[in-house]
Formats: sequence, structure tokens, C-alpha cells
Amino acid sequence: MIASYANVRPISIVIAAMGGEGGGVLADWIIDAANAHDFPVQSTSVPGVAQRTGATTYYLEVFPVSRAVLGAHRPVLSLTPAPGNVDLVAASELVEAGRMMQRGFVNAGRTVLVASTHREFAVSEKTAMADGRYDGTRVLDAAQRLAKQAILFDMRALAQQHGTVINTVVFGAMAGSGALPLSRQACEAAIRHAGKAVDASLRGFAAGWEAATQGLPQTKAVPTKQSLAGIGSQVRELPEPLHDIAAAGVEQTCDYQDAAYASLYLDRVRRLCEAERLAGSSTFEVTREVARYLALWMSYEDVIRVADLKTRRSRLERVRREVGARQDEPVRLTEFLKPGLDEVCSVLPPGMSAWLRRRLEHKAHKLGVGLHLRTDTVSGFALLCLLRSLKVWRRHSARYAVEQQMIQHWLQAVHLALESSPELAHELALCGNLVKGYGQTSERGHRNLCAILDDVLQHQALDPGLAERVRQARQAAMADPQGRQLAAALGLPVPEPVAQPIRIVRKAAAS
Repeated sequence: MIASYANVRPISIVIAAMGGEGGGVLADWIIDAANAHDFPVQSTSVPGVAQRTGATTYYLEVFPVSRAVLGAHRPVLSLTPAPGNVDLVAASELVEAGRMMQRGFVNAGRTVLVASTHREFAVSEKTAMADGRYDGTRVLDAAQRLAKQAILFDMRALAQQHGTVINTVVFGAMAGSGALPLSRQACEAAIRHAGKAVDASLRGFAAGWEAATQGLPQTKAVPTKQSLAGIGSQVRELPEPLHDIAAAGVEQTCDYQDAAYASLYLDRVRRLCEAERLAGSSTFEVTREVARYLALWMSYEDVIRVADLKTRRSRLERVRREVGARQDEPVRLTEFLKPGLDEVCSVLPPGMSAWLRRRLEHKAHKLGVGLHLRTDTVSGFALLCLLRSLKVWRRHSARYAVEQQMIQHWLQAVHLALESSPELAHELALCGNLVKGYGQTSERGHRNLCAILDDVLQHQALDPGLAERVRQARQAAMADPQGRQLAAALGLPVPEPVAQPIRIVRKAAAS
């Protein structure tokens, strides 16, 4: 009897899940399904931090021989995973899968990797002054090299499509991979036994199973409301390398303001395209970069834009999906807003804005008040709708005048550079990424860009390596929000470090 299972080893399973994704519930489902087969099973969990939210690693071992066959014998199961000794690794996010591979849990001779390809960005990625996103293709490439079998797809999108939580899709993909010694019937019975959101969970499980066993069905791309064929002949008249980026820019600027604003965007792109054509370019790399950053810059963030986005039906429906609310279930939604002097002055006429700034600049730091606005109420939602309606006024606001003037300054510098140096023009086009956000972030971006443009005007006739100088200055501006690296790169006086006060908050005594 002993010889029948002497060579059987436990199936080792690692689950890497982030907070709120139901990793613990997923582990419980596996335990329940293993018990249904009468298999010995053991699980442990180790909480951690993933720079996005709480990250917990769950480890399970299932001995695929029933207790009835084992009789009085019981296997000794491990409490922790060992590198190179894991049969199945499941990760609910792409970088979590990378973390498991980095720790050595994925082995090309043994491990099946099941992971979602979507991203939950870390704080460092979100706060980067440029594009700070980690290159996910490195994880995808590593998965193909390091895993015996890699089952990778966007499980979050599939879960949202079926109105459920991602752990159900992960469970279905794990069961469908064949690495779990558990039948589909036992897994589905475990979900039913848990008794929570059973129908939605079973839909997610079935979707994950089918994706793992049959592959994802091919779906047709949903056309945007302004596809390339429907945005007018002006985009189609541009060179082919500009079609996609110009079409996206038209859609962005039209959504932000109106069709006339989109026409202004296209007119700026067209004029630069013609200048680059005269300079002898066939790839139009300068115009592509300008078209990209121009659309983003012309869609600058202000209180009107924030109110517009927060009151859209698509956004409210997304919130309901994220919290798992049923169709007939009310959702209480509180928006946190902190309007200050900048936000107020940005929507006023230029003259009134300048007057108010002179009067209140000395106490601007005291004027920002945090507001908790209940937008599930009529009064709270109506207030955001009132702010949204100011879109028709935006062209008369002080912020609009400042942004358009600065945009023209930047575009003029790119045009002039094209006449003498396409490399310099390309670097100046990339400098459009310096301007973003609002408040101090926007002011810093404008200040950095102005410093670079002024330096170009000063050295343009004297410095043959000006393109490299601009590149180094742009990278310095991106790397240091205090502007010290940029000042050093341009030979300007280096500003003193900005004091960062440390606030110690005394914990209230327990009552």
C-alpha cells in the first residue's frame, strides 16, 4: 500500500495577490476543493507591501492522494515555498508575477505560471515627472523563458466584463491550466459552498477556465466616436505616419473643448508638418512628438475638466463596477477636492485674476481648504455640473491665455530649429512633456521649459552641440523637481534646496 504513493510529491502552489483582490478567498476555495477530493492540504500566508497596496503571498500544498488511501499515514507538508520547487504560481497583476519570478519560484522545468497582464502602478511610477511606468514587456519575456507553461491575459478586464472580482478568473485559469489536481466540479462546488456572490463568481471562474483551456476569443475593436474615417479630410491629408497620433489628438481636444478647438490643434500640426516636409523629412518624427504633447498640453487640467470627468456616466458606471454594486443598489460617493487660489484664479478673466493674485498671494497657502463633496446627493452633483458648464467660458479665462501663449512660444522655437537642425527640433519637441498637471506642478513645468527655450535662443548661433545640451537639460528637469539639476545643466545659479518641514502628529490617547 505504501509503495502506491511513495513516489507522489505534494503539489505546491504560490498565489501572489494584492489587497482587496480576494487572495484569501481564493486560497479557501482551493482548500475546500481539495477536501472534497479528500486530499491532505495545508496553507499559510505572508503579508507584505507592493508599493501599490497590501500584497499577500499565499502558499498551499496539496497531496494528491486521498486520506482513505493513505490510511494512518499522513504527509509532512511545508509551510513556506522553496525557490525552484513550486508547481503552480498565480499572480493577480503583471509586476507581482515578476516579483515571483525574481524570487525564483518559477522554474522552466516544473512551474506553470498563471498571471494577469494588467498593471496596478506603483507610487514611484505615478509620481515620476516623465513616463515612469515599468516596461511590462520585460516581465512577459521573462515569463516565456522561465516558466514551463505561461498562461497570461488581462484577468481584470475579463472579471469586469462578467461583473465579478479578479480572484474568480484567476481560480478558473488555475483550474483550467491542469496544474491543480482538482476537478472543475469540485472547484465550482467550493465557490457555491462559500455562498457569496455565487452566480457572478461562477461566471468569472468559467471565463478563466475557458481562457486557459481554449484561449481568449477574438473580439473586434470598438471604434471610438471619432474614428479615422469620420474625423474629416484634414487628418487624411496629413502624411500616413501622422494619422494615428493626429486622430487621437483630434478626439482628445474635441472631447476637452469643442470641434473648433480640435481644428486649432490640427492647424498647428499641419503647419509644423509642412515645415518639416520643407526641411526634407520623410518620417515626420518632430511633428509626431509635437502632435502627441500638443494634444496633452491643450487638454490641460483645470477645475472645469475635473468636474467634467467626475460627472460623466462612464466614470460613475466604472465606480459602480469597481465596488461591485448591483444595478439596483445605491452607492454613496464622496469626492475630495482642495480648491486654492490657483484654481479660482485660473477660471477668472486675466485682469481680474491678476488683481486677485496681487491681493491674496501672500496668504495663498492658507486658502486651500479640503472639501468632502457628496456627489451622490442632488446638491453635490449639481455643484460639479455647474463647474462643468463653465467649459463655454474657458477661452476667456486667465489660464487659457497663459497656456496658449506658452504653446505658441514652444511651437515657434520648434519651427525655427527645423530650419537649421532637425535634431534640435526633435529635442525641443520632446520638451513639450515638461508641462503637465496644475498648480505648482504646472508652474514648474512652464518655468523649466522657458529656461530651456531662453537658453536655446542665447546659444543657437554659437553652439553646434545644442541638441545634446537640450537633451541633457530636459532629462535634468525631469529628474529633479526642485530645478537644481536643470540650473547646473544650463549654467544658471543653482537654487537653494527647498525646506521640507517634518510634522510630528501626536497620537491621541485612548479613551
